[in-house]
Amino acid sequence: MTRPDHVLAVLRRNPDLVRVAAGSFGFDLDRAEHVEEVRLASGALLRAVAGDDTGGTYFVCADGAVLYASSEGEAGLIGASMDEALEILFGLPGWHDYTELDLAADEEVLEAVFNRTEDEIRDSYGPELDADRSMLLSGLGLRELSRRELLRRLQESLLRTEPEFLLVNADEGCAYALLDRLRRPPLWQAVLAPGRADLARMRADRDCWDAIAGDPVRRATVLRAAQYDRQPADLQLLRMLLRQEVRRGPTEELRLAAVLVALHGETQDHALLRSLRESDPDVHFLFGGFPDSARALTRWAADWDESNYGQDPHDEYDLTWTALARRQGQTELARAALIRILDDTGPRDGALLGSLANELKALGDLGQAIRARSLHASLQDDADKRGSALVNLASLQRRHGEVEAAWQSLQRAVTLLDGPPPPPTNQLALDLDLPKPSCQILAWRELGLGLRVTEEHFLITQAAVPLGLHEVAQAALRSGIAMLDGLAHPTEHLRQAAEAAQTLAAPRPA
Repeated sequence: MTRPDHVLAVLRRNPDLVRVAAGSFGFDLDRAEHVEEVRLASGALLRAVAGDDTGGTYFVCADGAVLYASSEGEAGLIGASMDEALEILFGLPGWHDYTELDLAADEEVLEAVFNRTEDEIRDSYGPELDADRSMLLSGLGLRELSRRELLRRLQESLLRTEPEFLLVNADEGCAYALLDRLRRPPLWQAVLAPGRADLARMRADRDCWDAIAGDPVRRATVLRAAQYDRQPADLQLLRMLLRQEVRRGPTEELRLAAVLVALHGETQDHALLRSLRESDPDVHFLFGGFPDSARALTRWAADWDESNYGQDPHDEYDLTWTALARRQGQTELARAALIRILDDTGPRDGALLGSLANELKALGDLGQAIRARSLHASLQDDADKRGSALVNLASLQRRHGEVEAAWQSLQRAVTLLDGPPPPPTNQLALDLDLPKPSCQILAWRELGLGLRVTEEHFLITQAAVPLGLHEVAQAALRSGIAMLDGLAHPTEHLRQAAEAAQTLAAPRPA
């Protein structure tokens, strides 16, 4: 039996302890039901165990940590274990008021705050607060720690809430606000830390260059670290990173490496960058405005630096850090940041919503990606753009198991992309051989989007059958076959997808 279960089991066996814990200390085992369905953004297990008279709820997480969620949409970790959480709750009744107290404050200042709060509790619940606390701590085998120490532990736990313990509404996916306003380091510090360490290693030991520069993720992080810590002696190191990065093709890191190298203004680097630019049309585009003369190299680099890079990581686009965190394997760090950005995104941020949907998809969080893509689609005024966004939404919904919703999104997409039906043909216009109106339907169906939409019909068919959604499967299959028959140049891959869908959706013999 785990320790959280043990201490709760001891509490449940003693009605007197249950009554006292629920009264003066607001830990009521009979209120273990939150006001709405919630989950951890990570998908880790979460179990409600108690509540208070304000509608707040105490949850035990998979690792035993205790999370508190208020009825007002705030949440925070309050203890690394149930033992620690109860020591804090019983030792600091009224702890909600202490989340932002200054730990460096004088003892007299802290004691005055604690005493004032506890006097108010005595006025409401009776004068036996100290005796009740001693009874609870001794009855449950918990420690009696100083209030300053308990405050320190509480705030340390609160600071651990994100990213691993981010709480979200289960239906809408919106995140709960933090329970505190304690200062936290910015996202970029955690993402940049390994790059700073690798950059220091490379400066101290050339033997590690191949290992670090040969790893695409470490290389990208080192380049970002070098961007914000520029030293003249780094030129050889930067050249090496540049040559390694060019193997990946036209990446943002390649342009950053080129700019950092070019800022040194060496003639030989102008020749190097020009050769890279001429060897690949995409790199040619990436190095936009590249000068013909080596004398203008520094100016070119400075212009790119000023408009895209700079030397202050606070100015960098947040999605740069979330993408790098994802590549580093810091999944929860990236997820928490992306959800926070999504929650704060307004109706004027259509482009950002599209980027968020792509990043969340790359992270593997299809539920949040669907939320971002739905909002993105709703903001598109142009029918073609909204239709394309709905195709992306349908794909996400299908992969997430929301097959009926995916079929509805795909049908809406086709309707928008086809546009309104053409007006009735004018017989006089036919007789006079006047120009016919352009056919929007044929235009998009003959492009790559048409192939993709056609395939999505067959993928929805295949996803619907195992779920018993036979009407959806048959409708998607019929529509997909009709689209396939209308394509002038269907691919073999598309024909195979159609055959697989037909085989799966075929009626089984009785």
